[in-house]
Amino acid sequence: MESRRGKISKVNWQRILMAIFLIFVLSFGLIWSERGTDAKDKEPYKIGAIFSVTGVGSFLGEPEKKTALMIVEEVNKKGGINGHPVELIVYDDESDTTKAALAAKRLIKKDMVSVIVGPTRSGESLAVVPIAEEAKIPLISCAASYKIVTPVSERRWIFKTAQSDQHAVEQMYEFMRNKGIRKVGILSDSTGFGASGREELLRYAPHYGIEIVADERYGPKDTDLTAQFTKIRSLKPDAIINWSIGPTQILAVQTWRNLGMTDIPLFQSHGFGSRKNLEILGQAAEGVLLPISPVIIGKLLPNDHPQKKVTVEYANAYETLYKEPVSAFGGYAWDAVQLALSAFKAVGNDPAKIRDYLEGLKNFVGQSGVFNFSPDDHNGLTKKDLIMVEVRNGDWVLAK
Repeated sequence: MESRRGKISKVNWQRILMAIFLIFVLSFGLIWSERGTDAKDKEPYKIGAIFSVTGVGSFLGEPEKKTALMIVEEVNKKGGINGHPVELIVYDDESDTTKAALAAKRLIKKDMVSVIVGPTRSGESLAVVPIAEEAKIPLISCAASYKIVTPVSERRWIFKTAQSDQHAVEQMYEFMRNKGIRKVGILSDSTGFGASGREELLRYAPHYGIEIVADERYGPKDTDLTAQFTKIRSLKPDAIINWSIGPTQILAVQTWRNLGMTDIPLFQSHGFGSRKNLEILGQAAEGVLLPISPVIIGKLLPNDHPQKKVTVEYANAYETLYKEPVSAFGGYAWDAVQLALSAFKAVGNDPAKIRDYLEGLKNFVGQSGVFNFSPDDHNGLTKKDLIMVEVRNGDWVLAK
């Protein structure tokens, strides 16, 4: 009898132990499954991007695309944002306003993104602004024109990372005033960037005691600027300012050099801030002056500069991966994508919450400057976020 009871008892204990084991296995499997869901199965946070990867703005948009891809890949390697993978959807607007607008509509209606970064250029950005506003999707432009975010009352969903042409003009004029430059001849192309810069050059000249003695314009596809430079020379200015992007900014330097006008200092807009321009021009670029984004000269910044660390880290990562130098334009994309990621981390992927977060963001250290957004300022930068440089021996040096 006892032997039978012992056998029953033994069987019961085996069953109990087996049950405990199964519970343990199932519980462990459930925990592992939940962890796997956190890492792999959560809804992706979507960033839409519109860059001028081809067309006349390709030298601007290509480094922007490369930068955005590099950042998102690195973020996803580290587990995404709060366990959510980040999905970057990039469209090439081919430097065309109509295609930029179509890309924005597709990102919003088909791809269902929570935020858009770009476009690259001012014209394309201005074409996308009303689309983002109507859809109530935050847009973080990488272009310069102040019109992109002004007036803020009509641009509630629009932000931008490039220093405004106003900031570049003020930094340039302040430098000129300190050097005793009073009479200036200006040239500008007819793109959105050129038109906006021209307006600011004319608007701020009286504030800095600058007299505009010539105001020459040309098309973005013009191949000869001899007439414009010759006319300006006849008016004997103390300096010349060219405001354009693309091939014409190269043409302007070549014309200035070929006409023997190097005794008159040539200033370029911050749109000249690419080492590719220096490579193309070679010796011809010697002496050209311009306000430049800190990202270009990170290694020249003092060690206590707030942007020293992020600019050097970005330059090292980008140049190691792509075997080419960083540009201000890649820096604009770095800022735009990092702002979007910061918003995701803080408030998730709700567009309205992202908008509100960006508008209240302070002391965000980026490549273009230290951003301080507000309900009255959706650029968040000042003229102090640009630094005057001069081209010497094929490189940038701090202007003195």
